[in-house]
Amino acid sequence: MTKQPQRHYLLVCLIFLIFFVISLLTNIIGPLVPEIIDSFKLNLALAGLLPFSFFIAYAVMSIPAGFLVEKYREKKVMLSAFCLALAGALLFGLFPGYLISTISLFLIGLGMAILQVAINPLLRVAGGEEHFAFNSVLAQLIFGSASFLSPLLYSYLVRNLPRPEKQNLLLNSLRQLVPPNLPWVSLYWVFAFIALLMMVIIAASRFPQVELKEEEKAGTWSIYKILLKKKIVILYFFGIMAYVGTEQGVANWASQFLKTYHGLDPQTAGAQAVSYFWGLMTIGGLFGLLLLKLLDSRGVLIGAVSLALVCLTLALWGPPCLLSFSLKLPGADPQIINLYSFSLIGFFASVMWPIIFSLALNSIEAHQGAFSGLLCTGIAGGALVPLLIGWLGDRFGLRPAMLVLYLTLGYILSIGFWARPLISNETIQMRRKKKRVARELLQSE
Repeated sequence: MTKQPQRHYLLVCLIFLIFFVISLLTNIIGPLVPEIIDSFKLNLALAGLLPFSFFIAYAVMSIPAGFLVEKYREKKVMLSAFCLALAGALLFGLFPGYLISTISLFLIGLGMAILQVAINPLLRVAGGEEHFAFNSVLAQLIFGSASFLSPLLYSYLVRNLPRPEKQNLLLNSLRQLVPPNLPWVSLYWVFAFIALLMMVIIAASRFPQVELKEEEKAGTWSIYKILLKKKIVILYFFGIMAYVGTEQGVANWASQFLKTYHGLDPQTAGAQAVSYFWGLMTIGGLFGLLLLKLLDSRGVLIGAVSLALVCLTLALWGPPCLLSFSLKLPGADPQIINLYSFSLIGFFASVMWPIIFSLALNSIEAHQGAFSGLLCTGIAGGALVPLLIGWLGDRFGLRPAMLVLYLTLGYILSIGFWARPLISNETIQMRRKKKRVARELLQSE
């Protein structure tokens, strides 16, 4: 009788928690942009360097992280990753300033890049290969829920720390650590505590031996050279850059846009817009799972990008309409109807990453592990696009600068037309066709 492989369900829960923490630390930058601009008297280009500092770490660390995991194993690497995040958060918490913030975000970004590389193979082994697809989807939903909550945490802290009548252990502790004129710095102290707590939990956890499949291995430098000579590899690399650039371009500049053109409070309206962006991305992922069982992924991608372009147009140029969240928020002028088409972009963007990634890996016959590492370096698009929008915003205004998002979405749209994967996603109709063909073959025999 074949012995069933051991499952490590507590470790699966730990991995889900790590996904939550990664998202919490990653997607808070957007709501903070207006605060940082006001606090340090920055122009838009300098503000754009903040997400650049964070996401450029993915370009620096994604491939080396694969080598580190293979050499030192997951537990040591994950402890090191949270040590980097702890150092970055403490650095800014102790010495808040613009230059320190860029160094801090780079250190945190290095840690998050390492964690992204380490935890996916670990999830496969801990939860079982037969449950890997389900667990991966669940992990993405948990990731999205943290992205939804992080702007709300920011809003809670910056609105309540300056109010002495608000008393609880969290607020009272943070008041001792944070300059009164910079209440948003409290987030970094929260992040430092979370990183320290995660180090303790990981140190106390038992990890199974992870045997990487051939397609999961980082590969050698010679393999990367071979891949980089392939046109299709370069095309999909830019596809990942375009997607992450779009995602972060919206998330990082939506709050500042609403403040600049609609006079909305970043601590309330801006934070809620970004929170809804991530929340709707989570909900959209569930709908995406259903659509990918009914339709070819290229068609789903074309439809999703087309609708995202409509929402972007409404967000930048259009009046409030049925596609907008017409909400009156506390702290905003009651006569102002908030434009929330930005948030709906998240709903339609939810399927873009998994479709682009799967089309890419299904378009080559070998070296998927190394190709995956190259694609992850494309996350650096989240560094370049917000920076470009900020630089253009100083020269032409934020609204014209955000036209860059039409270019990134346009490139993603083109993938739906030129992609020719070796293996297409299996739809319900394809599965029925296969069964029908199999029955006909059996009957003919």
